[in-house]
Amino acid sequence: MECPYIRVEETGGVTQLLGEVTTVGRGQYVDVQLADPSVSMLHAELVRRGPYVYVTDLGLSRNGTRVNGRLVARRLLADGDVVTFGSARCRIGGVACEELSADSDLRRPATPELTRRELDVVTSLCRPALSDEAFVAPAAAREIAVDLVVTEAAVKQHLLRLYQKLRIAEGPNRRVRLANEVVALGLVRPLPQPMVPDRPAAPAAPASPAAPSSPAAPAAPASAPAASAVPPQAGPPPAEAAAGTGPAVSPATSSAG
Repeated sequence: MECPYIRVEETGGVTQLLGEVTTVGRGQYVDVQLADPSVSMLHAELVRRGPYVYVTDLGLSRNGTRVNGRLVARRLLADGDVVTFGSARCRIGGVACEELSADSDLRRPATPELTRRELDVVTSLCRPALSDEAFVAPAAAREIAVDLVVTEAAVKQHLLRLYQKLRIAEGPNRRVRLANEVVALGLVRPLPQPMVPDRPAAPAAPASPAAPSSPAAPAAPASAPAASAVPPQAGPPPAEAAAGTGPAVSPATSSAG
């Protein structure tokens, strides 16, 4: 049977899962070392149980562990699954093929009963992690209080009871471990994204009234006809016109005849 392995997509490095437990993280002494700054020093473990392999997030990271894009605490892996530690993507191979349901997480035999208010608290706690934005931390107590319109002290009391019910041990990142556990148990699910109605088209701005037109300027008078370049021929003097068209005869000439 082929040995299960994990391949780091960024570098192409392959590590066979030979031992029962393979550690993953950014630290110097882990089995699969990832240089991505979003990965914790000791981030997660890959555990072999016979032919099966599952991943468990150690709850020591802000960015969590995802299998095929889903935030998990523990998850049974299938051949070809994409496991993301922080933002470092890896792929699992060599796992025995077997029909597995989509939700075949390793869960506790009995899921503790939560009150309505406790369910509200864990839903608000995990809302950032279940959003489309990847690698975000769960909500803080103050943010949950604002979301649920209660006091921060009341939220902390609910969180203490949830730690006890879900057996979340004291230590660092307790809130992150609680969020991982409730997601793994299926106590919260991603909320459907609200449909944003299309904005109605803005009404067209009313046309501004046309400015009153100024009265048309009176037409310029027709220009006088241009003077002819050739002056008109002068007519005969009035006396000559009265006598006829012939030349005038001087008195001296008349007496000589």
